[in-house]
Amino acid sequence: MADLFANDPPHAPQSADEPRADAPLADRLRPRALDQVIGQEHLTGPEGAIGRMVAAGRLASMVLWGPPGTGKTSIARLLADAVGMRFVAISAVFSGVADLKKAFAEADKLAAAGQKTLLFVDEIHRFNRAQQDGFLPFVERGTVTLVGATTENPSFALNAALLSRAQVLILQRLDHEALGKLLARAEELEGPLPLTDDARDALIASADGDGRFLLGQAETLYNAKIPEPLDPAALGAFLQRRVAVYDKDRDGHYNLISALHKSLRGSDPQAALYYLARMLTAGEEPLYVLRRLVRFASEDIGLADPQALTQCLAAKDAYQFLGSPEGELAIVQACLYLATAPKSNAAYAAQKAAFKAAKETGSLMPPANILNAPTKLMKDIGYGAGYAYDHNTDEGFSGDNYWPEEMQPQTFYEPVERGFERKVRERIAYWDKLRSERLQRSSSEAIARKK
Repeated sequence: MADLFANDPPHAPQSADEPRADAPLADRLRPRALDQVIGQEHLTGPEGAIGRMVAAGRLASMVLWGPPGTGKTSIARLLADAVGMRFVAISAVFSGVADLKKAFAEADKLAAAGQKTLLFVDEIHRFNRAQQDGFLPFVERGTVTLVGATTENPSFALNAALLSRAQVLILQRLDHEALGKLLARAEELEGPLPLTDDARDALIASADGDGRFLLGQAETLYNAKIPEPLDPAALGAFLQRRVAVYDKDRDGHYNLISALHKSLRGSDPQAALYYLARMLTAGEEPLYVLRRLVRFASEDIGLADPQALTQCLAAKDAYQFLGSPEGELAIVQACLYLATAPKSNAAYAAQKAAFKAAKETGSLMPPANILNAPTKLMKDIGYGAGYAYDHNTDEGFSGDNYWPEEMQPQTFYEPVERGFERKVRERIAYWDKLRSERLQRSSSEAIARKK
């Protein structure tokens, strides 16, 4: 599956591996080398993780995480070519244990003869935990270099054991400039698209970062042999899909979503509703707007009003159930709720601080007292020793220490004095007071024992 594309002009197929002349447009526009890849230069460039590995001639197992149509399959194939490895691709949707065993057996046999194998697993998150565990021995002994592709967060979709043996690389959604280059390359191959400049920008905006989708829409337009250029309204009617109509410039899509976000953050429901209306009446994809509202609910409101996220998800469900135009009222309701809710970015700031600390501290073990001890050996070496069961205390709070011994307690989350977070702040202050009193008692008891 070709899903990433080149800056360079197209050229005629040169080998049996090249796509046929009648292949889909996306397949014919796939890149021939990593330096032709569009939109992922942070990985494929000389300073990127992939660029450095290729320059060294050695690949580590990796997981490519990113939205659809951003190039995961193409990068994997080009990686194998770049370092002279055999490329084998399987899909977790269509493959099972038998397919994996066959792939590993072939790789084992060829490894003995000096031929290394890059095993590409598309939709790797669809393999269950036991199947993911099956990769481990072959990855550890170098039978294969595993390159998995996923649209799901690897932290939740993949085993910790597998993640510890693979580097997670994040692919970015293709921006307007990258999609524009991709469409230009299609036009070099097939000729100008039958679109006005505004309609061309609208088509790019409607792809929402998905290069494969964009080329599919372009191919539909080419196949239709449209005699006159379509304007944005005619394009939307032809594709039976909303395309945004912005009368300023190609940045209108981004300018309006930015204006909506900042109006919500500034608690101005009137301005927020205006920009929402501008986007929806222009033909912006409602689900795109809903995605941005869901993000805002977590980033700018969080626990100041926990119902904000619920309201947005309910609006998404209502829109998908009712469709347009009836379902758009649910989007309006969510927008107004967000604009009038108390604001806090404490959860957002806490996430950044906690993730930073997690990366800096590596794999520190939790303290032994909070580790489970299901076996006698684990009990003998101190797992679970001294654990205080919070529900057995008078306050329902033990005040125990839960941090690694090598690490001082940190403060990541600092709720604000607004909305529901005011109550959260009071709870945390109460627990901090109890914890301080417990530490003082423990210290006094320790001193008394020494005397």
